[in-house]
Amino acid sequence: MVEHFYPEKDYGTPARLSENLITLNIDGVEITVPEGTSVMHAAARADINIPKLCATDNMEAFGSCRLCTVEIEGRRGYPASCTTPVEPGMVVRSQTRALAKLRRNVMELYISDHPLDCLTCPANGDCELQDMAGAVGLREVRYGFDGENHLDAVKDESNPYFSFDPSKCIACSRCVRACGEVQGTFALTIEGRGFDSKVSAGKNTSFVESDCVSCGACVQACPTSTLMEKSVIDQGQPEHSVITTCAYCGVGCSFKAEMKGDKVIRMTPWKGGSANHGHSCVKGRFAFGYATHKDRLTKPMIRASIDEPWNEVSWEEAIDFAARRLREVQEKHGRKSVGGITSSRCTNEETYLVQKLIRAALGNNNTDTCARVCHSPTGYGLKMTLGESAGTQDFDSVMEADCIMVIGANPTDAHPVFGSMMRKRLREGASLIVADPREIDLLDTPHAGEGIHLPIRPGTNVALINALAHVIVTEGLEDEAFVTERCDPEEYRAWRAFVAEPRHTPELMADVIGVPAETIRRAARQYATAGNGAIYYGLGVTEHSQGSTMVMGIANLAMATGNIGRPGVGVNPLRGQNNVQGSCDMGSFPHELPGYQPVNNDQIRHRFEATWGVSLDAEPGLRIPHMFDAAIAGEFKAMYVQGEDIAQSDPNTHHVEAALRSLELLIVQDLFLNETAKFAHVILPGSTFLEKNGTFTNAERRINRVRKVMPPLAGKEDWEVTMALANALGYSMHYQHPSEIMDEIAGLTPSFAHVSYDKLEELGSIQWPCNDEHPDGMPIMHGDSFPIGLGRMVVTEFIPTTEKVSESYPLLLTTGRILSQYNVGAQTRRTDNNVWHSEDVLEIHPHDAELRQIADGQPVTIASRTGNTVLKARLSKRMQPGVVYTTFHFPHSGANVITTDNSDWATNCPEYKVTAVQVLGTNANALSDWQQKFYAFTREQLDYLETGHQEGNR
Repeated sequence: MVEHFYPEKDYGTPARLSENLITLNIDGVEITVPEGTSVMHAAARADINIPKLCATDNMEAFGSCRLCTVEIEGRRGYPASCTTPVEPGMVVRSQTRALAKLRRNVMELYISDHPLDCLTCPANGDCELQDMAGAVGLREVRYGFDGENHLDAVKDESNPYFSFDPSKCIACSRCVRACGEVQGTFALTIEGRGFDSKVSAGKNTSFVESDCVSCGACVQACPTSTLMEKSVIDQGQPEHSVITTCAYCGVGCSFKAEMKGDKVIRMTPWKGGSANHGHSCVKGRFAFGYATHKDRLTKPMIRASIDEPWNEVSWEEAIDFAARRLREVQEKHGRKSVGGITSSRCTNEETYLVQKLIRAALGNNNTDTCARVCHSPTGYGLKMTLGESAGTQDFDSVMEADCIMVIGANPTDAHPVFGSMMRKRLREGASLIVADPREIDLLDTPHAGEGIHLPIRPGTNVALINALAHVIVTEGLEDEAFVTERCDPEEYRAWRAFVAEPRHTPELMADVIGVPAETIRRAARQYATAGNGAIYYGLGVTEHSQGSTMVMGIANLAMATGNIGRPGVGVNPLRGQNNVQGSCDMGSFPHELPGYQPVNNDQIRHRFEATWGVSLDAEPGLRIPHMFDAAIAGEFKAMYVQGEDIAQSDPNTHHVEAALRSLELLIVQDLFLNETAKFAHVILPGSTFLEKNGTFTNAERRINRVRKVMPPLAGKEDWEVTMALANALGYSMHYQHPSEIMDEIAGLTPSFAHVSYDKLEELGSIQWPCNDEHPDGMPIMHGDSFPIGLGRMVVTEFIPTTEKVSESYPLLLTTGRILSQYNVGAQTRRTDNNVWHSEDVLEIHPHDAELRQIADGQPVTIASRTGNTVLKARLSKRMQPGVVYTTFHFPHSGANVITTDNSDWATNCPEYKVTAVQVLGTNANALSDWQQKFYAFTREQLDYLETGHQEGNR
């Protein structure tokens, strides 16, 4: 394992950007910095380190500790260097006898009310207070502990991940400011005045009961051991660190895995991470314990039938068994009777190898990915309109947005670090428009203006986008210069005439959409006239029968208003999982080779054939839902699934389970015995992001390195497993390191042409396209032109979903995620994140609950045309009457037992967001028929797993 240690210099105050440069003199050194820079920051740039306690460079200066005082020629007193901006010709002295005495006196006062237990303190060796005491030369404390002090303050141990010890607190306010400035939650405050000042999470409220979201910003900001990770308290200080990339959501945060030997002690967000800038959320920061959880699969296993116990075998035996059975299936049922599903959680390199194995070793294009069921409409819609299947901006672009429109997304829950960045921009004055059936937390951003909420009826997205466009074109709010220069004129005229039709007026569409006409008009004007208008959208756009239509509608709106091609604007899909973008880029779809290159293009396909040394099928393969249908029909017989839990995540669970039971061979490569693995015949243990090398590509097209920090528990990284399976199938793969796989990708994929591990080490990260024209990547796309030449504006006819409410099913169910859990929950459910969300519940408006005599917390049956399940009700005014909401993080909840197999017309992305249901109260211990069968089947499969373990240990 290659170890990396990245010391992070803290400049005390944020850097400033200005074309005006200021030159000053500090301790005899001439320093030139941008105007607005603090004296402290300027000094740090010259490696003149002024003592500090309340200052840190990810927050604005506060000036409370008085340890950073300096002398400035021509000024009286001792100003704080953190709050003093530089001036031309300023002469500063940071080290004088008077300053040394003053600083020692200040430090002495701090220490007089601080425990002198450094040798036993968990922060010993990593404590800024300790460091500053040494830096100022403090050798004695004249003030005893006889008087009033805070040394007996009671610890708050309520949070599962960190403790709060107020006896160590120096009231520097760094935690309070981090909670406000960095995270944007404002959960912490300084309570009391003077000697009675103390950090508080709320009046008589513990941390875990407060509004704290456990992002870790306060812990990271604390200069003492007041706020301290329990993992460090229990296991001691880490000894080395490795920079890697988080494996949760599509933000792609960079972290330092801080290690002791090969054990992770803590994950701290890396300031050098261009996606997160040193911030984090509860999942990436603390929920890494799943990597070493007792449930991890660490031994390959095989069996002939899902009604038999597992047999633990060697890697060689498992791989040979899987390869032999795949060939037997093909010989019996034909070359196209097998296929596979790549992962949006595995690395680019691993995903590339799986689709390569299917195309080159199995000889067909039956490859798909979980992006099919989340963001495939993004790929289709943006490719059709803008010419590229990805978002247009980097995350930092939002800091220049004047109007932020969020459609069908909940950033503070699903993309929390970016959600914090959004909140910061809103506090700075950007306006907010949210189109969502549910009231999301972003609308309640503290210290921001009032946002416009469009509580649309599920399934009416396209009607809304057409109504917004109608207002813009009929009120003359288009950017005519942009449209004339950048858009296809004939298609623009057709689109403009279409949206200008009276049937699209907000007044006529208000009843359909469920939003007052004037609110729609106000939102359209706000977006079109703001200056920089940015659209961010999520699964509430794509997971509809008109998902692709809506993506094209969003692109139409951005082009019509000129909100493309510069900072602060753009069309920005918020990808759900860590490598959804990458899994699409790597050729996981059945009709496209890596880089979205059509498999039926002879010239393109021949290039791959020349490199891969095999003839490739020109006919696109099966999509995931078609694989299921073909399996039930007896035509599709074997599947290789890497890192996806289709039995839990895909819609219409009855249909999915029937398909899996129909397979003669299911090979599952994963971390745990998930819902899909219960139907498997071969289990190949997977490796977590901590156990592998590779790259992830986040929602802003940013390619980040993933670096191995500990050996794989099962002995192999995922790419090595796929390579071994290919070789066993008779197709030769021989890579020594994932960097070699990336070199092959770069040679075949134009948008990755200049990507290499060496360049990633040099630049830190790269946003594709990275080619001859943009050798260091392209943070913001479409600045001067589109890849297809002129932008294409597509007519977006609103076609109502066939899933409609009725007397039997009068409510609409929509689904989503929650902050503390992730996707199907396989990772987060095996951590202490369960403290905040231990079960999926059904959110229902109090009015709908009252009509059904449902009380808060009562079990209810949710029935749809597809199936039914039982959840507890949570009464919530965040819902609108007529709409209910649940998450899908726990397999026994059966959320997808209810969802239908309706899907997007272009991509077959399921319509998770619109399901007609009825909700009725039920008995306290009631379970649906499916849930009863689920528990019985799970017990049976766990028994089979335990039998296999016992046999393997004999």
